Amino acid sequence: MKAPRTARRPGPLTRVTRDARPFLRARTGTVLRLGGWSLLEFVQTFLGGYGVARALDHGFFAGRPLTGLLWLAVAAVAVLPAQLATRGVFGRLADLVEPLRDGLVRRAVSRALVGALEHPTGTTARSLSQVTHQSEIARDGWAGLVLTLRSFVFTVAGAVAGLLALEPRLLLLVLPPLVLGAGLFLATLVPMAARQRDYLTADEAYAAHAGRTAADLRDIAAAGAAARTVTESGELADAQVRAARSLARWSGVRVVALAVCGRFPPLLLLLGAPWLLRDGLTPGALVGALTYLTQALAPAVQALMTMLSTVGGRLLVVLDRFTDAPPPPAEDGDDGRAHGHGQGHSRGLDGHDRGAPTPRHAPVAELDTVTFAYGPAARPVLDRLSLTVAPGEHLAVVGPSGSGKSTLAAVLAGVETPGAGSVRWLGRPVRAADATSVRVLLPQHAYVFTGSLRDNLRYLCPDATDRELAATVDALGLDPLLTRLGSLDAPVEPDRLSQGERQLVALGRAHLAAPPLIVLDEATSRLDPAAETRAEEAFAALPSALVVVAHRLSSAHRADRILVMDGPHTRCGTSAELLRTSALYRDLAGLWEPDQPLRDDGGSNDPLRGDGGPNGSPGDDGGSNDPLRDDGASNGVLGNDDGSNGFLRDDGRSKGPAGPVRENGRSNGSSNAASRGGGVKSTPPPSPV
Repeated sequence: MKAPRTARRPGPLTRVTRDARPFLRARTGTVLRLGGWSLLEFVQTFLGGYGVARALDHGFFAGRPLTGLLWLAVAAVAVLPAQLATRGVFGRLADLVEPLRDGLVRRAVSRALVGALEHPTGTTARSLSQVTHQSEIARDGWAGLVLTLRSFVFTVAGAVAGLLALEPRLLLLVLPPLVLGAGLFLATLVPMAARQRDYLTADEAYAAHAGRTAADLRDIAAAGAAARTVTESGELADAQVRAARSLARWSGVRVVALAVCGRFPPLLLLLGAPWLLRDGLTPGALVGALTYLTQALAPAVQALMTMLSTVGGRLLVVLDRFTDAPPPPAEDGDDGRAHGHGQGHSRGLDGHDRGAPTPRHAPVAELDTVTFAYGPAARPVLDRLSLTVAPGEHLAVVGPSGSGKSTLAAVLAGVETPGAGSVRWLGRPVRAADATSVRVLLPQHAYVFTGSLRDNLRYLCPDATDRELAATVDALGLDPLLTRLGSLDAPVEPDRLSQGERQLVALGRAHLAAPPLIVLDEATSRLDPAAETRAEEAFAALPSALVVVAHRLSSAHRADRILVMDGPHTRCGTSAELLRTSALYRDLAGLWEPDQPLRDDGGSNDPLRGDGGPNGSPGDDGGSNDPLRDDGASNGVLGNDDGSNGFLRDDGRSKGPAGPVRENGRSNGSSNAASRGGGVKSTPPPSPV
């Protein structure tokens, strides 16, 4: 029984041509306009040789010098429209060249982002080389090829038409060397492209090595690996030199092809001149034919072959590297889909139906005995942690700096992959392909780009209507910014916005998109308490789950549940429940004893006030005992965690009674405020919240 034959992979020319056809088809009008301007070059070439022949045969040789001068004047005047054609061609060239570069850069960036999501630790410098270097090679090469190929086609057409008009037999001497040289030249295309590809591969390898070396200089010096690094650099440089030399050897073959095409036709015409003249060819026709060969055909052939030999092969290889994209990620055949009873379809932030059914009432995000550490020998930041976040729930995450708040968010978001345990979105394992349809993360430093306010707000939801935009502006209090700018279509310059205004724009973007999960990782830190309250209430009114890595304790006070990151004593519950069960939470709230009455001499009995009033313990004199105060106000600023920004997802599981988040399987009923480590000790299997 014969083994099944593996389908042969198409070559680079086939792959590039396959993508080039729709690109050119979409720009048929531009190509036709370029051809229209180029017809003037056809006229110039035709009249150049034909005018010389008529000037000699019907003018000077016939004793009519005025007629000869008139024909020469016609040939000379034909140059003027050709110059006008050059101007028109360059005016249209950008319409054909710039879209190519934009498309290549867009493809490289998209591939880099997808690769980073699929393999966060496996990113390379390939995309950087494509965006900064190879896209410019393709742009310049494509522009040169269009100009040269256009000129070649219309120049050769004009010369051939002129030779036919003078004497058709002239083509018998001219065409054979042209065909032979062209065939030899075409035979070098494939090996030259392979050598060019080897050269670019060596260039990318050297660039990647240089990038790694620059990033690891301190480690290289500390480990005494300088000699090894120099050796590796030398080997990569030698490989690049070998590829360049091989490319140069094949270039020599193209020089021979160029000589056959450009030099042999005039030589054969001169050798056959006696026979042609005896057979009735006029002297003017002979001189006109030589004019075509030396002034039109030879320069056009030389320009085309030079362009193809120096730029064409490189362009083919570069375009092939852009088109040689990896296949899209396969759909996961996981249990989440099989066990779901609902037929709902998730819709992405771009408004397109994802078409993937999800189980009804599934948690937006769920952690199942997850362990995560920033290195094999590092202490776990999360240790066998289980947690769920329900649809529509408002969860606040608090804790001291380094306790793992942002790490928890990153793991739930799929930004970081846990070393053990599982993370599920909407009842299914986390997939990068689902990211944009499930969650939005807003970090502390808001991203605002140069463009209109409308474009910034609709960045994640391009199909949003004006009514939806108005509702978002009103809900978040963007009216002062809108009034100052003038309209939604007014340009936004990020440098001219305050940090608070940037955060408001980013908040509006997420509010308009309204995915199943919205995570604010200190995304309101630059807003005043009133604006922060308005923003969080606007998000809480959405059907989305809201996870807030809290900047002020007032944010925790507004949440349905509060997750206190406290190492092995991590707990989850309402504010009142945590005041009884979590020593750290009492510490953050400024209350040291759970059995003391919640009395405040400053007049406030609210231990979690976020309005700037005093949060005092019994006997407070109106100041604040909050060890994490913010600028003297009672809103304690909760320190940023380990620096990893992420976002959580809601799971749809019942919120349940206030109790500890089971980490390591221990029910942390009595917590010690002194133990607040960033990691979690290993204990028997946990029960999820």
